[in-house]
Amino acid sequence: MTLAAKSLLLIAVLGLAACNNPDRYGVGAGGPGGVGGPGGAGGIDTTGLGDPNNPTSIAFFNQRVGDRVLFAVDQSTLSPEARSVLTAQAGWLNQNPGYAAIIEGHADEQGTREYNLALGARRAAAVQNFLISQGVAANRLRTISYGKERPIKVCSDEACWSQNRRSVTVLSAGAGV
Repeated sequence: MTLAAKSLLLIAVLGLAACNNPDRYGVGAGGPGGVGGPGGAGGIDTTGLGDPNNPTSIAFFNQRVGDRVLFAVDQSTLSPEARSVLTAQAGWLNQNPGYAAIIEGHADEQGTREYNLALGARRAAAVQNFLISQGVAANRLRTISYGKERPIKVCSDEACWSQNRRSVTVLSAGAGV
């Protein structure tokens, strides 16, 4: 193998490795659903999410308030259930001003990559706009679309697709994301 071929192979491997950083937004923020699981060995919190019984912790927000809302096929309109969860999120965020949030928009595997990235962006924007309308400061919120690139379930049926059509609110400490 020539030096040029070896160099290209090395660059390709390093480039792929750089694309797979699940912790780029903080502890557990880059997993399939946007957050890592709670708890750790022996009841010790190894995730950095805090105690799910502490109403000011990220774990409480994720588990009790709810960190995600679901959408209908090809829609970015908030359902009544989504509005209920987002109202609770807004209340929590307004009571805990030390946290900022990244709102992730996701889509199912149907459709093109480009279409799903745009749909994920519309879903994240719908959530962001609702939270702002509920009094959450805009400078505490940022959106990102993953389209169909980070599914919770991988399959080819409605049971999986419905879980992948979502928006996830990922918290981080600090008032500006």
